[in-house]
Amino acid sequence: MKIKFIEKPNTEAEVQESLNPIVARWFKEKFGHFSESQKFTIVPIRNRRNILLSSPTGSGKTLSAFASILSYLMNLEERNELENKVYCVYISPLKALSRDIEVNLNNPLEEMNKISGKESEIRVSVRTGDTSVKDKQKMLKKAPHILVTTPESLAILLTTKKFIEKMNAIEFVIVDEIHALANKRGVYLSLSLERLDKISQIRPVRIGLSATVAPIEEIAKFLVGYEYENKKFVEKDCLIADVQYLKKMDLKVLSPLKDLINTTAKEMQESLYSLIDKLIQEHKTTIIFTNTRAATERVINHLKDMFPGKYEAVNENIGAHHSSLSKEHRFSIEQRLREGKLKCVVTSTSLELGIDIGYVDLVILLGSPKSVARAMQRIGRAGHKLHDVSEGRLIILDRDDLVECCVLLKEAVDKKIDRVFIPKNCLDVLSQQIFGMAIERIWDISDLYMTIKKSYCYNSLTREDFFSVISYLTGEYAGLESKSVYAKIWYDENTKQIGKRGRLARMIYMTNIGTIPDESFANVVISAGERRNEKVGKIDESFLERMKKGDVFILGGHKYQFLYSRGMNAYVNASVSRPPTIPSWASEMLPLSFDLALDIQHFRYLLEEKFKKKYSKSEIKKFILNYVYCDENSAEALYNYFYEQFHYSLVPHERRIVIETYIDGEKRYYIFHTLYGRRVNDALSRALAYIASNKTDLEIGINDNGFFIASVKPLQVEKALKLLSEKPKELRKILEDAVEKTETFKRRFRHCATRSLMILRNYKGQNKSVGRQQVKSDVLYYAVRKISSDFPILRETKREILEDVMDLKSTEQVLDWIKEGKIKVDKTQSEYPSPFSLNLVLQGYADLMRMENKILFLKRMHEKVMEKIGKKNL
Repeated sequence: MKIKFIEKPNTEAEVQESLNPIVARWFKEKFGHFSESQKFTIVPIRNRRNILLSSPTGSGKTLSAFASILSYLMNLEERNELENKVYCVYISPLKALSRDIEVNLNNPLEEMNKISGKESEIRVSVRTGDTSVKDKQKMLKKAPHILVTTPESLAILLTTKKFIEKMNAIEFVIVDEIHALANKRGVYLSLSLERLDKISQIRPVRIGLSATVAPIEEIAKFLVGYEYENKKFVEKDCLIADVQYLKKMDLKVLSPLKDLINTTAKEMQESLYSLIDKLIQEHKTTIIFTNTRAATERVINHLKDMFPGKYEAVNENIGAHHSSLSKEHRFSIEQRLREGKLKCVVTSTSLELGIDIGYVDLVILLGSPKSVARAMQRIGRAGHKLHDVSEGRLIILDRDDLVECCVLLKEAVDKKIDRVFIPKNCLDVLSQQIFGMAIERIWDISDLYMTIKKSYCYNSLTREDFFSVISYLTGEYAGLESKSVYAKIWYDENTKQIGKRGRLARMIYMTNIGTIPDESFANVVISAGERRNEKVGKIDESFLERMKKGDVFILGGHKYQFLYSRGMNAYVNASVSRPPTIPSWASEMLPLSFDLALDIQHFRYLLEEKFKKKYSKSEIKKFILNYVYCDENSAEALYNYFYEQFHYSLVPHERRIVIETYIDGEKRYYIFHTLYGRRVNDALSRALAYIASNKTDLEIGINDNGFFIASVKPLQVEKALKLLSEKPKELRKILEDAVEKTETFKRRFRHCATRSLMILRNYKGQNKSVGRQQVKSDVLYYAVRKISSDFPILRETKREILEDVMDLKSTEQVLDWIKEGKIKVDKTQSEYPSPFSLNLVLQGYADLMRMENKILFLKRMHEKVMEKIGKKNL
């Protein structure tokens, strides 16, 4: 069978019959009937089939997974066969979700007790990093029948001998919000699941729960992994229940202004917040999603300032929720949401996942969420109950955002979901897991290798890569001991066995486990002159990671030029006159998905065809309103935007890349209209700059819609792009060379070195600060480069940057399309930046400009464009 879609659900009667009478009666009394998700999953889980359920938020996913398990446990209890062991492990990506599930399981159990008239012995417990030692000890005496945990806590349990005894016959494993694990945490979990299979006498049924996700078949393979049969690895069987058509959605893009150019900052702000207030007042409870923590605080403050009678702190009817706030504050907001005490909550990304937040009837997205899947996840928080309508409104103040959001909503309504990609063969994660496996017991090396290859993420792992990690862990790379990197395992070549090394192995593993790197702030320090060594402020580490030598940025209203970094200090030149090259908000921005970018390119192509065929304004606006889901204001703004670009320059789209050149003073700007998302543009811009630079100082700016390379000397950028497209497979080597001496590489090497336990964040109870970790990382980086350019953690750093930070595969695809002639490259020169390039050119100045000045700049550029093209059809 392998991977197979369930074509039709079971009937109400079949589901009812499959359940223990008490569970079946509880469902009947509580809901009246089973949801579609439950009809697809309850019977297959009862029949012990691996299954992936993909359905919208609020469709009953959690009970779909647990109904058959609770029924089975009740049957055992009635026969006095309930043992003191773990039957089911539920894995959640969030600690908050773990608490949520405990409440949502214990409450139904209490209600079932009332139906049965007796107290059930079925135990549910949460085990995370927050669980007390006392509660952990209780679990050893009385094991939870259902254990709720996180990927990291599960890995710790797999090395805890006493608790392993309680997990040696697990029957069910549930992975919730599996779409949120398409990252190194998911890679880590995939190996833990294979380890769990190995220690369990029964192969557990794997159940995956996901929001709308694509490609769903790959997520199913990720969930179940492989098995070894007839001397080869084959995919395990897995059913897929794709229940996407249930949820009704009411979606629209709104623009608070008819004209996004001819306005003032005051008009824009008043219109925006008046619209937000109107929407909030028309609904009972609203969640507003922003894309950054700073924007979350700004929105709340503006609402309180502009409408003091409605959003007062005293009333406590509005609140913020994001990762920088205290745990207690976040819990309070979640609880008040459940109780219906909040009129509005503003959040960044922290309420995206399925924490039960009670009744919400409207979700507002301020700006593009950058992917269809993320939009669906956020909007799905409205109308949380099964048959409610999810009402979502995307509010925009920017013409590029407008195009993006309109196409995004069309794809959401059409159920066209952008794909997720799960990293494979991550050697840093592998190093940590092999160490954990060696702590658990002594392994035969071939058994270890075969177990690892059963994971979806490591099925293609080569013996060479596997043994390079073994060599690192056994201390075979000479010179690392002098840098305090010691062997963590032993390997006997005669017996072909491996095991843990050192009395502190378990302590080191348990206190340094996980894949999420520590993040911090870097001090900005003046490097020379009278103010030498003066600290002028701090910047986010992810912002520092994006910088290269010569970049100019704004801090505290002053410009600084980045020179180099040491540890967590960024050394700068304070005497700089040129404009910023990197906006301060760049590090917080979510990248546009490649699939959505292609859909926007297609929309651009369709609109250009309408202009080429001389359709009237009313006909084009009618097409826009029929094609995408927007209001009249938005359709007007879209028409004007494309009209200006079409008549002033060329419209870049799915069949055309435009290289636009313009001169500003002494500097030439080469603007690449490559709407493929920031991850692709990062790769393309670095590769082209590397080829075209010829030791010339270059300025580079990127966003989702394209990138620019600026230089005082002429550059052969067209030639460089042609060279790249002729040999797209050489891109990897070019990028590896281009990134090796960058800040990105230094920071990512630290992340990988920490995951692989070359750097210990905690040793003998002492935490090592991020600054000390980075200093150690810098020393190790230069050491391993001398030891071997093929060192596994060096190679993993390159892989992570090229495949996870950038999007190498999609970039190669674009170059292939150019080579095959599917995309042509056109060049154009303009006196002023074209309308489509304004946001890209402006982003460097954004930190220097007040909103009023930015609007004035856009107005002035708009007037120059209109002078040239005239206003005949506007």
